Amino acid sequence: MRDNLGKRHISALRPPLPVGDRRGIALIMVLWVLAVLMVIVLSFSYMTRTESLAAISFKDGVEKKFLAEAGIEKAAMEIIYRRMHPNVQTNTEGVETWRVDGTPYTVNAGGGHYTVSVTDEAGKININTLTDASGILVKNLLMNGGVEETEADTIVDSILDWKDPDDLVRLNGAESDYYMSLPNPYKAKNANFDTLEELLLVKGMTPEILYGNGKKKGIIDFLTVNSNSSQVSLSAAPKEVLMAIPGMTAEAADSIIAARETSGDPAAMQAAMQGMSFGQFANFGSMGSVFTIESAGYKGEEKGGYAIKATIVIQPDNTFTYKYYKSPS
Repeated sequence: MRDNLGKRHISALRPPLPVGDRRGIALIMVLWVLAVLMVIVLSFSYMTRTESLAAISFKDGVEKKFLAEAGIEKAAMEIIYRRMHPNVQTNTEGVETWRVDGTPYTVNAGGGHYTVSVTDEAGKININTLTDASGILVKNLLMNGGVEETEADTIVDSILDWKDPDDLVRLNGAESDYYMSLPNPYKAKNANFDTLEELLLVKGMTPEILYGNGKKKGIIDFLTVNSNSSQVSLSAAPKEVLMAIPGMTAEAADSIIAARETSGDPAAMQAAMQGMSFGQFANFGSMGSVFTIESAGYKGEEKGGYAIKATIVIQPDNTFTYKYYKSPS
């Protein structure tokens, strides 16, 4: 009881807070509550904006993908049409027949557009049919791209050693003994290449040579493992491949390309060459059956697109199957 009297006595001695002080504390508390609410509102607004932009970006990405896929289907249709009508001129009544030498075409569709190119694999250098004689094709391709001759010889001989069944080493090549001495050892395949990317395992090959850089193209676009021919088809080869053929001059390559642009008839192209022949390295053959299609879809004026790369095989009944499909590429 004495303690309670003491507490009451102390409370009686403590003066109450002035009214102004009590109002100041209340104001500070209100300001803190408002600050917390503002942070919550701003956070919610930021999250909503982020999710909205993500949804728009996803929508645009899907639309670009569908545009790129439309390009693949359009290109396949053009290839089949050209095979079914081999004698149709490049331009008939304003309707252009697509070429298969990598020429890009742009088609507007659904508020966007797609850019697509078709390359006949017969117009590329087949590394699986490469021999000591035809290895000059790859050597010239490398040297025309700025690779030194000694380095080009190493790459060509190493490609041949990689795919041949024996362990004999060519003058500038490499077999399993070399590859097993590397920090991450592996053996030579001694079999055909399954993909062009396998070339990175070959002595002398670098990503810059294979894929190129911002200043020059890589050689991967001019090589193939899908063509059944050991020769290059002049009807479809890009200029870089034409210039790799022994005896080819810039004038002759331009004549071939000009003849292709005006007429798809191999006889007309051969006539334009005035009897020039490139022996075992090339022919004026008709279209092949394996094609690589590169398609990219774009929305409006956007520079960034969605790219797809596919390799298709045309069947005898004029249907096609996919041999390779990369989305996005």
